[in-house]
Amino acid sequence: MSMITATVWVPRGSAAAFPTKYDVDEKELARISNLAKLHLDDAKDDYDVARGEHNDRAETEDLSDAEQDTVVLPRSKEDADDDLREYDLEHYDSDTGNGDGELMSMFGNARSLAYHESNSEDPYITLHEKEDEDEEREELQILATDNMLVAAKVEDEVAHLEIYVYEDEADNLYVHHDIMLPAIPLCVEWLDLPLGKGDRDQEPKGNYVAVGTFDPDIEIWDLDTIDCMYPNAILGQGGQDGKTVLGQEKKPKKRKRSKKANDDYHVDAILSLAANRHHRSLLASASADKTVKLWDLSTTQCAKSYTYHTDKVCSIAWHPRETTTLLSGSYDRTVVAADMRAPDAKVPRWGVESDVETVTWDIHDPNFFYITTEKGIIHFHDVRNAPSSPGASRPVWTLQAHDESISSFDINPIIPGFLATGSTDKEVKLWNVEPNGPSMVVSRNLDVGKIFSTKFAPDPEVAFRLVVAGSKGTIQVWDTSTNAAVRRLFANRMAPVDGEIIERLVGVEEDSSDSEEEGGVEPGGKDGGGENEWGSMDED
Repeated sequence: MSMITATVWVPRGSAAAFPTKYDVDEKELARISNLAKLHLDDAKDDYDVARGEHNDRAETEDLSDAEQDTVVLPRSKEDADDDLREYDLEHYDSDTGNGDGELMSMFGNARSLAYHESNSEDPYITLHEKEDEDEEREELQILATDNMLVAAKVEDEVAHLEIYVYEDEADNLYVHHDIMLPAIPLCVEWLDLPLGKGDRDQEPKGNYVAVGTFDPDIEIWDLDTIDCMYPNAILGQGGQDGKTVLGQEKKPKKRKRSKKANDDYHVDAILSLAANRHHRSLLASASADKTVKLWDLSTTQCAKSYTYHTDKVCSIAWHPRETTTLLSGSYDRTVVAADMRAPDAKVPRWGVESDVETVTWDIHDPNFFYITTEKGIIHFHDVRNAPSSPGASRPVWTLQAHDESISSFDINPIIPGFLATGSTDKEVKLWNVEPNGPSMVVSRNLDVGKIFSTKFAPDPEVAFRLVVAGSKGTIQVWDTSTNAAVRRLFANRMAPVDGEIIERLVGVEEDSSDSEEEGGVEPGGKDGGGENEWGSMDED
């Protein structure tokens, strides 16, 4: 099994030019030991519970007569000595000769060995450490024109983050490094705030990623550090039990994990994360435990918990301008827009025909927002027209965009009205939204399986680049500006190009071991990205 469940772009210039190697000093070792001890204690508790249940069952069974009558007598010391006497172990070390009278030893020529304090002084070492370090440093370099891309991946039952570097001018996408995870990742969110530093303007920006998994804890990792062993912070009960932030010691307290929803941490899978770009120390999370929680990244503690829904909360998004308003969508088929400052206030609530998949504010006109659903429908609402009840919801327009669930949705941050949708029907579609409604520009099967993530690049230089990933565990960066239909529609937003334009699709070379669980068709077939299917499907 191999799949990519979520992706996120890192803006240009945010990543360090030369990432640092993970350095385990005494403080870091103590932090790792605390975290490892907590994991070990959890495993011991589970083992003790299972063993106790087994012993309880065993005590209820009577031993058979044969077991009761069987008596095993221990061997005497004299009998054991007789068995060992034939090997003459008392004189084992006395025989140092080899038959010719020469002495033998493991390091018989140790006196002739030469020792050099530095490898640079050893004439037999031709590859010096500095040369290796310089070469490795050059390989890890990230240029100012590069984009970093984070993908949450599961491969052969191993969960990890793959950190890619996308070189647009060279049409190159490669894995820079990876980060191992304890559980299957479900969502990722980029953070620009150094942990524990607060929200002060004078603080330097960081390069971190928050990861939500099937576990109830949120892990935060430094993207500028290679070969990390443990996260820089854990938001949740796992973080409260031990050291939560690098440099902040806290005595571990072993506590049994609670399965009841509470105000301090999540107790079920994390389904969505949203970083507040105005109040940088705030991170919102949505969970299968039916709650939304607000985290203070300066303390790594839960600041507030909200219960607006009666089923799993699957998607959340901060308002682009009203910076304390959060949009949330749930499997209870409702969407709520709530002011986080007034948790007890009555909130407007919109209803849809099936389970909500994603909710997104229109960043170019924040009076409107989008909802995508399990039945492949897009709802476009005006937040100013809040209904009296969910059943009275009246969207500005609705669109049957896909035949199956719309699992991913994104709005181009640079180009107004340019949307992308991805579905479990394996199609990615581009849309143009005008005042009179939406129209499809082009549809593609990019051979990534069921689509779980579609994200536009955040920088103006690469505004038309769209990353697409899905159930086959592959990732593709599609330069949509090279598509003829897109160029005709958005020609005024692109630089003129002379000559023939070839459509660009950049991916990473697959391993032969990658799963083909889709049982799918080769490219060019009915479900593939073949030559025939690459023709534009323009809307009239």
